[in-house]
Amino acid sequence: MKDYTDIIISPVVTEKSATNMKNGIYTFKVAASANKTQIKKAIETAFGVKVKKVNTLNTKSKKKRVGRYTGKTKTYKKAIVTLESGQSIEIY
Repeated sequence: MKDYTDIIISPVVTEKSATNMKNGIYTFKVAASANKTQIKKAIETAFGVKVKKVNTLNTKSKKKRVGRYTGKTKTYKKAIVTLESGQSIEIY
């Protein structure tokens, strides 16, 4: 297993993820090569919590425009982690 700092890139903080945090569901941007068991071990090691379930998805790039120039955003892998009841992570 890689070190957990190689697997967890950053938390995803949006309105939807903020409301899910109240229910013990957290969203993280993770390395594209990481699988669910590696993500589970990394979260448990980094934050000292018990993970119940991990769902992953690969995000697609979106077209963005700045003036007359067009480009695309980067793709990344997102992990939605559900913790055991009574557990929480302090993100901010």
